[in-house]
Amino acid sequence: MNEHNHDHGHLKDAGHSHDVSQLSGKKIFWVTLLNATITIAEIIGGIVSGSLALLSDAMHNLSDTIAIALSYYANKIGQKPKDKKRTYGYKRAEILAAFINASVLIALSLLLIIEAIKRFNSPEAINGNLMIIVAFIGLIANLFSVFLLEKDSHENLNIKSSYLHLLGDTVSSVGVLLGGIAIKYWNVLWIDPIVTIAISLYILREAWHVTKTTIDILMQSSPSLDYEHIKEEIEAIENVKNIHHVHAWMTDEKTIYFEAHIDLSDMLLSEVQLVYNKIEHLLKEHYDISHITLQAEVDNCSSKDFFNS
Repeated sequence: MNEHNHDHGHLKDAGHSHDVSQLSGKKIFWVTLLNATITIAEIIGGIVSGSLALLSDAMHNLSDTIAIALSYYANKIGQKPKDKKRTYGYKRAEILAAFINASVLIALSLLLIIEAIKRFNSPEAINGNLMIIVAFIGLIANLFSVFLLEKDSHENLNIKSSYLHLLGDTVSSVGVLLGGIAIKYWNVLWIDPIVTIAISLYILREAWHVTKTTIDILMQSSPSLDYEHIKEEIEAIENVKNIHHVHAWMTDEKTIYFEAHIDLSDMLLSEVQLVYNKIEHLLKEHYDISHITLQAEVDNCSSKDFFNS
């Protein structure tokens, strides 16, 4: 059995990634406080103005405040080192947080669509002036939050889920602001539920991608690799007769694990190590695989199928 941990295999700069994660935690903390303030303002403004769109934006912000706080906590847990209880580390905490965040957002968006349809059939009077003021405040605050997390959202799925929450709220605030203007100057009351539905559909699409990705990781689905090419390249290495019993999975969106049995020609142990080195170099450099575990054998397994054990 041979195992080499190449944490930099999937990311070209692992040290930079760690720094980004720590920085993201600080950003998330301040974004959470800012988002909580927006939520309170929009709940009060929505109730007083009678705007469903403003209340829907407040509900999004309320879920975001909880979700982002969860992301912050998960980010801190994810930075904990591996120990005897969690030999794979704690990065899955961030994946769990991302899954919960996105799932809640999907459920909330569906509820808002239902409520908007009811409001569309029975429009109510709305205070356009108050709606505009509160939406504008929310827009500025959300833009600032989005700016803080935009860069880190490309590096971390957990941060991305929080970023999508905030991006959705930014788009939502724009919609509510335009809706308030339409209501104030043209008394177009139906624009309020229309804006709500449009915002919710947008969030549904974005949140579904995060949900699907996190489910794949939590279910240990195989990462998208060219397995046929991997098999061809490894079996082309001298003294490698077959590669089988392959398992590949991810602990987070960056770290790929790969293990396999390698059927070799009869050779010295020192020669086996040279074959290991070639295979590990191939998998690390060509396929960005981070952790590689290989088991050498000579005509041991009865099944030589690539994925079957």
